[in-house]
Amino acid sequence: MKMCETPLQMLTKENWENADHQLLAKMLQEFMYEEIITPKLLSETENVQSYEWIDKKGIMYRFQAKPRLFDSFYVLPESIEIVTGETKDVPLSLALLLSIQQEGNMTGSTAGHLIKEYLHTLVADTHLKERSKSSDELTQLDYAELEGEMKGHPWITYNKGRIGFGYDDYVQYAPEQKKKVQLSWIAVHKNLGTFHSVKGLDYEHVMEQELDEEARQRFVEKLRAKEVQEKDYYFMPIHAWQWNNVIVSMFAAEIASKELIPLGEGEDEYLPQQSIRTFANVTKRNNYHVKLPMSILNTLVYRGLPSERTVIAPEVTTFMKNILDNDLFLKEECRLGLLGEVATMNVSHRTFSKLSGAPYQYLEMLGVVWRESVYQELRDDEQAITLAALLHVDHEGTPFVSTLIEKSGLTVEQWVNQLTKAILPPLLHYLYQYGTVFSPHGQNTVLVLKNYKPERIIMKDFVDDVNISDQPFPELSVLSPELKKVLRSEPPEGLTQFIFTGLFICHFRYLSNILQESEQFSENRFWGIVREEILSYQRRFPHLKERFKLFDLLRPTFAKLALNRNRMFDYGYEDGDDRPHASEFGKVSNALYEAASQTTM
Repeated sequence: MKMCETPLQMLTKENWENADHQLLAKMLQEFMYEEIITPKLLSETENVQSYEWIDKKGIMYRFQAKPRLFDSFYVLPESIEIVTGETKDVPLSLALLLSIQQEGNMTGSTAGHLIKEYLHTLVADTHLKERSKSSDELTQLDYAELEGEMKGHPWITYNKGRIGFGYDDYVQYAPEQKKKVQLSWIAVHKNLGTFHSVKGLDYEHVMEQELDEEARQRFVEKLRAKEVQEKDYYFMPIHAWQWNNVIVSMFAAEIASKELIPLGEGEDEYLPQQSIRTFANVTKRNNYHVKLPMSILNTLVYRGLPSERTVIAPEVTTFMKNILDNDLFLKEECRLGLLGEVATMNVSHRTFSKLSGAPYQYLEMLGVVWRESVYQELRDDEQAITLAALLHVDHEGTPFVSTLIEKSGLTVEQWVNQLTKAILPPLLHYLYQYGTVFSPHGQNTVLVLKNYKPERIIMKDFVDDVNISDQPFPELSVLSPELKKVLRSEPPEGLTQFIFTGLFICHFRYLSNILQESEQFSENRFWGIVREEILSYQRRFPHLKERFKLFDLLRPTFAKLALNRNRMFDYGYEDGDDRPHASEFGKVSNALYEAASQTTM
């Protein structure tokens, strides 16, 4: 776009200051949780605590917060003031980052890159009010459309950093821009790319669904013009950003030798989902969702497709679905849905794949995952939303979940009971009975509603997030050597952390706060309901009692995982050969343990 055509109307002083203030509040509460700052408690009245934190240059931050379970806090944005110190030329959120960097534990290089991520996040946050919908309007949106209304990761403070995107890329490709795109396609020679699928699904069947005859013929003509034959190639979708920023330069030799040939755009239109690299087909809703690598750094990792897991994804799908198909509890009582990653393609870079210790981002540059459509899993009277949507609060201050509860006709307690019954039993059963976990955070867990009431869940994203126990369970003996090599095996606490941190800390911690603030529904009661659902499952399956002890979700404390601390102090912006994982820092008190001693409210 030309400079004067740049859409800047949302970059107003009011929008900028509001975004900055909200980010500062989020940073304070998450940094307190991760013990990045330890402010002094000044006073406490009616469950509101007043705090003060002074940096090494004498800048004083004062604010109020409400203590929450899990040693957590809800910072009141309107209470924040900077009492002393000179910060007028720096956004308040970045002033706090500078204050922390001056404490001496964060390098200038890390702080500099992090400032860039925060600035990207702030710019994105100024856009969120524009064309935003009320919570009432959101209840009527389609699954794919609702994704464009979300605000990003609830815990990671630099949640829309998207390093690699220019502003023009942001305007074109960010999910909150809600712009439909057509996927680009390339031809990949069969001596370079590999195709993998579940049993009974071949390459031709995938192409018949993904490309209409007219597009297919256009692509064939492109190959003929290059004097090559279609039978020697696979057709493969790519993201236009990846083509321009990565593929042309990194795979120039293969383009020169006609092993990669650009073909043009497909006919179908897609909407990007919150992960940016996953696309829902809005022309033919039952067609596959398409996951493509994008070499941008967002939250903790580059958003590529790991070669090893891409290749094995259909086999992981078969393993997970075999469990479901042969377990009546999961299939008939829980009515769990699984969005299988039924076909994939992978193209490894010939040079980087031979480099010992190559940065992982260069091993994830070119591939595709075709995932079953969420719409194929739904009945006519069901509506799907990502679990993350329950944390959304609209521009009028109304939580989306409050509107769902009101429309459902249920009390808050009844609604929360149905929510936990929909979510927990299938996750617990995979863990306890099969020693296998998903990563059930807000984006991977799809909540199915019926008349605005929680009914059941659908799980997705196996290529990155299925993990298994390191214990010698007979249920895991069916895994092939290839699967065992690729799937990450975890000791008992590590495996339990996927539910404890991924679901309870990363999602329910925020949901319970929203319900406490907006519905006056006690968080103690919320966690009491969660605890009772776990105990109900355990009563149902007493033969697994030894595994209940092994994977103890009700223990007093867990290792505290820290997402912001990982970037700020531990991993920084290193370019290692493996994706960074959450840092461990100290212990966190378990609300499920504390709920046992609380009086029902």
